[in-house]
Amino acid sequence: MEINRIKAFNNKMDSIIDKLLPDLEEIYKDIHRNPELSMQEVRTSKIAADYLTKYQFEVSTGIGVTGVVGILKNGEGPTVMLRADMDALPVTETTGLPYASTKVGRDEEGTEVGVSHVCGHDMHVTWLMGAAKLFSEHKEDWKGTLMAVFQPGEEVGRGAQSMIDDRMIDRFPKPDIILGQHVMVGEAGTVGHRSGAILSAGNSLKVKLFGRGAHGSQPQTSIDPVIMAAATTMRLQTIISREVAPIENAVLTIGALQAGTKENIIPEDATLKLNIRTFNDGVRDHILSAVKRICCAECRASDAPKDPEFTTLDSYPLTVNDAAATQKVAAAFDAQFGDNSHETQPASASEGFSVFGRNWKVPYVFWFVGGTDPKTYLDAKKNNRLNSIPSNHSPKFAPVIHPTLKTGLQAIMTAALAWFN
Repeated sequence: MEINRIKAFNNKMDSIIDKLLPDLEEIYKDIHRNPELSMQEVRTSKIAADYLTKYQFEVSTGIGVTGVVGILKNGEGPTVMLRADMDALPVTETTGLPYASTKVGRDEEGTEVGVSHVCGHDMHVTWLMGAAKLFSEHKEDWKGTLMAVFQPGEEVGRGAQSMIDDRMIDRFPKPDIILGQHVMVGEAGTVGHRSGAILSAGNSLKVKLFGRGAHGSQPQTSIDPVIMAAATTMRLQTIISREVAPIENAVLTIGALQAGTKENIIPEDATLKLNIRTFNDGVRDHILSAVKRICCAECRASDAPKDPEFTTLDSYPLTVNDAAATQKVAAAFDAQFGDNSHETQPASASEGFSVFGRNWKVPYVFWFVGGTDPKTYLDAKKNNRLNSIPSNHSPKFAPVIHPTLKTGLQAIMTAALAWFN
């Protein structure tokens, strides 16, 4: 009976969504053209807040700096929280799209950078805005409380926690379920769900190695931090290949090695920035310990004047979907999307989404929406070239608007309806 009710609502919504899509497409393109870096989402949050206000939500702004929470009460029933992240990345877009971002901004270190939505958060914002409008205009089909949350700072791992720290739990109703989704490489028109771990834990570190500077022609008077950093970089790769069991999934990437300014000057120090992804807390703890052990040992092997300096850049918990709640969402997706609903493999990406569920101590479900042109995806799959498709965070990443926009809107509404009376 529950599934039949959801299908009946979605059948009713189908033509209504089709009429709404042109407006949502313009909203999406506008946000895509005007991206904002993490914790700087002033314009985007105002767009979301004004939209919620227009559709009779009780709106609170400035939650955790730029976060927005909208509450729509519609009689007795469960409280369902839907979450979208708003921030963009410090990446210069190279998609060549007519609505591509040409924006520049300044990151937290004051460096001027290109800014773009090459992770897909602009799509997430648009999906949630569309769902807010439709639920507001069709209250006769559901009962309960809808909480629409637009989160800042996901890309730096701070936005969700900043909203929690801003007394979100005390200020708003406790959800019965928290739901979220992410556009990913995958056939557009499909949704991928999974019980249990669906996204990895993520830990990013900055490691500063100290040496002794000298003239490039007199290396014997130096303690060369470049050599130290190079040796450390190579040795760190052995953590995954030699210290983590082959049946475990883990990634360690060094994304930056920074040292020196001139070819004939041996610098005083070098900096590594590295990222770790794991699906097991014990494996994560071992890798973090091994990173410190290796960095310290390489510095001592080079006779460095002091131990390295470690700084945490960001930290994401595992995203572990509640089993019973995922089964409920999956059944609704199967009914709505048929063969286009499928069980997905875990992704080694990381998310701050689970911070809300962990702090509220309520179940949550997170899933993927495919955003790749179906022909492009199926051709790449047939030729075993899926890795050639630009992925999230690539300067060339760009979801196809249709059918991605409609599928994501249908998915988030379908999942919410599985709880609403």
